Amino acid sequence: MTLFLSFVLLALVIAVGVVLIRGLVNMAGTTTSDLEGEGPSERALKSNKLMMQRILLQGVAILVIALILMTMSSKG
Repeated sequence: MTLFLSFVLLALVIAVGVVLIRGLVNMAGTTTSDLEGEGPSERALKSNKLMMQRILLQGVAILVIALILMTMSSKG
């Protein structure tokens, strides 16, 4: 069980890294027209979605860490 959760945690860490890099690349491509336009731009909306996805993945990773710690502590 702990081995499976470790693999899940590794996959989550990689997913968080990928989403973080995608968000940084998206933010690096921001232009002045994105900043000066009316309302939120498409790039800003995409950045917000990527940030929410990253936060969700980090929350799931924390839950997996808690499960790993609980299973390890119950083994003694």
